[in-house]
Amino acid sequence: MGVPEDSAQKDGLQGGSVEDSSQEHSAGRPAAKRTGAPVWARKSSLVLIIAAMALAAFGSTTQTWLTVHLDPAQLGQAVNSQDGLQVQGSKAATTVTALALVALAGGLAASIAGRIARWIITAIIVLASAGIVTAAVTVMADPLAAAQGSIAAATGITGSSVQVSVSAFPALAVVAGFLLGLGALLIIPAGRYWKTRTKYDAAAAGRAGAPEGPADEIDSWDRLSRGDDPT
Repeated sequence: MGVPEDSAQKDGLQGGSVEDSSQEHSAGRPAAKRTGAPVWARKSSLVLIIAAMALAAFGSTTQTWLTVHLDPAQLGQAVNSQDGLQVQGSKAATTVTALALVALAGGLAASIAGRIARWIITAIIVLASAGIVTAAVTVMADPLAAAQGSIAAATGITGSSVQVSVSAFPALAVVAGFLLGLGALLIIPAGRYWKTRTKYDAAAAGRAGAPEGPADEIDSWDRLSRGDDPT
């Protein structure tokens, strides 16, 4: 009688351990899901936002920002249009085009950059977005001054006082530049969720996880090939 009771107790203990382990695994699964990166911190999402805003700012410069209403006698043969002189954003605010391309390149570079490089890229994109907003607001505040170069090229007259109307594309550049700056500021906190892919960071992670011990000749050559000085 004693042997069956002992075996039953052992079976009960084994069953309880199995249930406890299953509960631990089930309790650990939600925690693993919670450790994932949020939507705003995903590398693909953030890079896509930065690239889209940079392209929006760049694309706005290919459209008409200003329309100069001149006397047909002043236009002469230079502009044969009753709608007036059309001034594109690339001529009214030349810096917007260049800064948008800089921000686009920075956003793409941030996806493969390390921790320190991401700080530098963030600063570059923020400065570029500030320049885009400043240039577009300047055009909206004083459209005549922004159109003087195009007026002089079309009519040969400088300093003329004419009526200049502003389209919606400068405002689009302002919004795109503002959102571009916000997206750049998210790079630093989002970078904590990104896996580092540079060879230097990978080597550092490998050294941190490797057991300590005397390095042989092969290990020394491997560390030298990674750019690390074993001495």
